Amino acid sequence: MNVPSSLLAPSLAAPISIIRPRIVEFGSGALRAAARFAKAENCRRILVVADAFNAGRIDALGLPGEVAVFGEVRPEPDVPNLEAAIRRAEEVEPDLVIGFGGGSAMDIAKLVAALAGSGQRIADVVGAEKVAGRRARLMQVPTTAGTGSEAGTRALVTDPASQNKLAVQSVHMLADIAIVDPDLTLSLPPAVTAASGVDAMAHCVEAFTSRKAHPLIDMYALEGTRLVGRYLSRAIRDGSDVESRAGLSLASLYGGFCLGPVNTTSGHAVAYPLGTRHHVAHGAANALVFPHTLAFNAPAAPEKTAAVLEALGLRAGRNEGEVLEAAHRYCADLGCEMRLSALQVPREDLGAMAREAHAIRRLLDNNPRPISEAEILAIYEAAY
Repeated sequence: MNVPSSLLAPSLAAPISIIRPRIVEFGSGALRAAARFAKAENCRRILVVADAFNAGRIDALGLPGEVAVFGEVRPEPDVPNLEAAIRRAEEVEPDLVIGFGGGSAMDIAKLVAALAGSGQRIADVVGAEKVAGRRARLMQVPTTAGTGSEAGTRALVTDPASQNKLAVQSVHMLADIAIVDPDLTLSLPPAVTAASGVDAMAHCVEAFTSRKAHPLIDMYALEGTRLVGRYLSRAIRDGSDVESRAGLSLASLYGGFCLGPVNTTSGHAVAYPLGTRHHVAHGAANALVFPHTLAFNAPAAPEKTAAVLEALGLRAGRNEGEVLEAAHRYCADLGCEMRLSALQVPREDLGAMAREAHAIRRLLDNNPRPISEAEILAIYEAAY
């Protein structure tokens, strides 16, 4: 992979810390590693944390011993959903917690493994490195190719009172083993494939163009973007194409590698209120927002923006308008909904959404170009 040296030079000597799951099993059939790990670690009480669909197929994990299930993880899970999962874990007292599903299930699994029986509550651990420890082992098994949550140490839940995301980061939430088997994604319908693929790509692109970008992460970020450009439309056309599913699973994993040391920027900040206030699926929200924030940031990162467009197979734009047009057409051609109005977001809520997005400083402070509340509102208006 050739990355122009001009893209790497500014941060080449900057210090960075990289952590990964102790074991990463990747590829078709990798799911067999779940039973091997549980047996090797002598795990006797296992709790699988899943959404309703995946709770119905936990037999695929082939687990030994006593297996309990919390199968009620909701999309965009909130604090009450987390607390219900913690209560279930405190009944089971598991020695192994497994996140089995998309990012929501894996994030809840992280928090359950860290908080159940600890005496700490979610309010005690919001922020960085406030988790006291972890008793159970943690396995993550993604069934979508988007969030990359299996690779990282962050978890997000929605506070229903404030309608904001609560972000927790801790080394104690890093998986002991991440099992990425693209066969588990073969049943994903085209719309979910498209939205989750754009989410993986957004993780990579935002990390690549971030003020905190680093060459050690750039290689994952740019290659993850290239994988999405190469395989996403193929997987949408033919969901049984195992090679394209594997390419997207790898892109998602690379996106997860980007999140820990660098994280996302304005794209995710602008997308979050769509999920917390209006229950728009996270991937769909990112797809709608992505062209607008890529174009907004283009003047501050022109070379990297051109590299992103090239990685997606698009002609590099010379200005914000051309970047917006190219990226918008790319997402629309994937079948993503690109209008807020079609997602039942009321126009009168756009101002409150802009205020909430602008307050997410943990992401916006990474953005390569300062963005005001008024500019965020303008993005919502343009996307309406």
